[in-house]
Amino acid sequence: MRTIIVDDEAPARALLREYLAGREDIQVVGECANGFEAVKAIAELAPDLVFLDVQMPKLDGFEVLELAEREVAVVFITAHEEHAVRAFEVQAVDYLLKPFSQVRLEQAIERAKARRAAGSPMPLKELAALAKPRRGPAARILVREGSAVHVIPTPELDLVEARDDAVILRSGGKTYRKQRTLSEIEAELDPARFVRVHRSFIVNVSRLARIELYAKDSRIATLQDGTKVPVSRTGYARLRELL
Repeated sequence: MRTIIVDDEAPARALLREYLAGREDIQVVGECANGFEAVKAIAELAPDLVFLDVQMPKLDGFEVLELAEREVAVVFITAHEEHAVRAFEVQAVDYLLKPFSQVRLEQAIERAKARRAAGSPMPLKELAALAKPRRGPAARILVREGSAVHVIPTPELDLVEARDDAVILRSGGKTYRKQRTLSEIEAELDPARFVRVHRSFIVNVSRLARIELYAKDSRIATLQDGTKVPVSRTGYARLRELL
């Protein structure tokens, strides 16, 4: 199994590589010290298995899974059991609670091999969404374009538009496409800052310049950059509650 090790601590990576060295069924094809490296490595090295640390700077393990665009078996590595237990409950291959023994590692590998043999898919984005602990509204949204990862702080987000099977995020005069539904994005945003004004649009209320009557029961919102957004009757009621 082609394998990648992802951990921001060099001693932890070295220990895991040492544990894996004696196995002929494991080929370590890459090591990553942060989440950005991990996203790139998963795309370019096409691993069968990733040992993924949950707590990392820049991008954590759950954000890596959200950005991964191919199926791969995942074994979480964490010092906090509550993170890994939730992930395991939603079909992660396994989790290793630091510090772990070589025997425990071998059990995780056998689980990964069994899953691969069975051809069981790994729903990475669903796994990331369900396993990641929620601590209030998201502080940022991540968007992947090829090997690049864009980090959009949510206070700097102007507008979210549903388009086909994805959403378009607008921030600082730039647009980004992300494979999520508008409802999924809405659930992550601060309801005191963002309002769904139409079935296809969410706006940052701090970016509003004015709201004008367009027709009976419908209005047009103009953002500070001149962008015009339709506002439904329900959306206007939501705005009035907030403004």
